[in-house]
Amino acid sequence: MFKPKYTLTDEILKNISYISEVKNFIETAKIIPVSEIKLQRMALIRMSQGSTAIEGNILNQKQVENILADKKIDAPNRDVFEVKNYLSALKYIGTFVKKNRKLSSKTILKIHRLVTQNTLEPTDSGCFRARPVYVVRHFFGLNKKIIYTAPTAKQVPSLVSELVSWINQSENNNIHPIVVAAVAHQEIAAIHPFADGNGRTARALATLILYQKGYDFRRLFALEDYYNSDRQKYYQAINCGEKYFSDKNLTNWVSYFISGFKDEINSVKTKIQQISIKVGDDKKQIFLTEDEQKIISFIDQFGQANSDDITKILSVSKRTAQLRLLKLKKNGLIKQIGQGPSSTYIIY
Repeated sequence: MFKPKYTLTDEILKNISYISEVKNFIETAKIIPVSEIKLQRMALIRMSQGSTAIEGNILNQKQVENILADKKIDAPNRDVFEVKNYLSALKYIGTFVKKNRKLSSKTILKIHRLVTQNTLEPTDSGCFRARPVYVVRHFFGLNKKIIYTAPTAKQVPSLVSELVSWINQSENNNIHPIVVAAVAHQEIAAIHPFADGNGRTARALATLILYQKGYDFRRLFALEDYYNSDRQKYYQAINCGEKYFSDKNLTNWVSYFISGFKDEINSVKTKIQQISIKVGDDKKQIFLTEDEQKIISFIDQFGQANSDDITKILSVSKRTAQLRLLKLKKNGLIKQIGQGPSSTYIIY
């Protein structure tokens, strides 16, 4: 049975307490829907760009934004696929949490298949590795040194299964969700269950756990961007030693993870303070349906939309699309340009 070893230091407990305070502020803050959707989209961009950049992807946030908007960019195919894949994994995570599914080894395999599609051989994508894995550091010339030896391929399925059981039982054992996400992230990196894509899978799994356990912070944060801002510090913190040990001490990593989470959430708090609706403001907070969020997001990305656009993105009849647009117009969120069938809508 997997039983991670770590100590909840005073600093860790202090940071967890602070995060809980900020969590309450973020969850109750009144934000204009358009502003919240923009922040959510920017979080997706930062998550995808950050997580893939850690692995050597060369795309910047503007290019990732264009990919999210389904625009073509001039970049190597592999880099484009990696970003699209991570965006697909994040979309899957959102659906997984919404449907209240239970985490399993198959969930982790699914995440891996999504992050490695078209970049890894089909026999390796979404499958546990069937061969040994070593992390190698290259020096000048042809010299190289093995700096980490992962567990054998035969051990991988049971190690992942034990990790999943620990995650699923963590709530009953009163383990804080952020600690659970931190341990899961490090353990996937240590097990190295895949031929490639272990880091992206570990980071996506941590996000899934945070979302699933109510620490999604309105999906406005991007831990991947935090890791990418100082990769050397990230590598040092997640260092697994020279060989896999199930009883290694994770205190330093948990401290790093939670400290980074605090910094990222504090940044989100600052952004919300700048755009939140103050008492006495004429504007009111309006809660949007999922379809309405998609419409606002589309118009915000492309500048405008008509009923034909909405028919396509929602897969509804033209009449239904028109009704959705009229409701948003009535609530003062979008503005109609023109009359009749040629009407277009822009953000108000």
